[in-house]
Amino acid sequence: MTAPPAPATARTSTVRGILLYLGALMFFACVDGTTKLLTHDHPVLLVAAVRYSALMLIMATMIPRPRRIYLRTVRRGLTVLRSLSLALVTLLMGFALRRLPLAEATSIAFLAPIAVSVLSGPLLGEKLTTARKVAVVAGFLGVLLIARPGGSLDALGVFFALLAASCNVCYQLLSRVLNSEHPLHLLYHSAVVGAGVFLLALPFAPLHGEHLTWAAAGLMLLLGVISGLGHLLCMTLAYRSVPASLLAPMTYLQLIFAGLYGFLVFRQVPVPLSLLGMAVIAVSGVTAAVSREAAPQPA
Repeated sequence: MTAPPAPATARTSTVRGILLYLGALMFFACVDGTTKLLTHDHPVLLVAAVRYSALMLIMATMIPRPRRIYLRTVRRGLTVLRSLSLALVTLLMGFALRRLPLAEATSIAFLAPIAVSVLSGPLLGEKLTTARKVAVVAGFLGVLLIARPGGSLDALGVFFALLAASCNVCYQLLSRVLNSEHPLHLLYHSAVVGAGVFLLALPFAPLHGEHLTWAAAGLMLLLGVISGLGHLLCMTLAYRSVPASLLAPMTYLQLIFAGLYGFLVFRQVPVPLSLLGMAVIAVSGVTAAVSREAAPQPA
């Protein structure tokens, strides 16, 4: 019989997992910020195609016999739909980030986990608590504070961010359905499908912006590296060390990282009402996450 881990070892593992998770959130904020920087001068489809191609190549070099692992996915139809949902999230967020400040776009996109907490009731059989219902209503009120009528945000950018959040809801729900699949398989599948979709669509991308430089191409490749590290090294390893109930509320720290990136790189500071809306969304998301973990799961 294996002895339980010593308290000091367990604490070290927990601290390491939390730091890895925070690192993943910083990576994701950097991905969004760098995407905003690149899509200002280059087509969104080009940025996404290079990003996913880089991720696919990285995964192919890291995974032995990647084609066999790719074909090993059990529920292939749902896996393909999940990968297409993630590709749509990437595309729509790219369009949103071209038109919106980073912090505001990220906040609107964070409606997705709040909506998932409600839809997981009727769709996945999870218990829908009153706290989760209130959290969803508050989350949408937070978005109204950010994208309020008469505000300065671009309406089309808000529309793209809301569409991205809707596709993200589909992606997250399918991720829960496919939680028995190996995370490495799902990540590789997403890279292959995303690269294929964006490379096929690239000839139809509208030409605009600056001539592609080596620096810009390098940043696009770096997007694939950073997103891969965020998912593979940090998120996966973090969840192996720390319970999801502890990590889920921390997800909303990404809003702070996005705000810092937006200020340092773009000198964008949200107005007070937008900051209030971001805070409402963050509190709502944490409430929904905590109440989900506390709710009894179906047998």
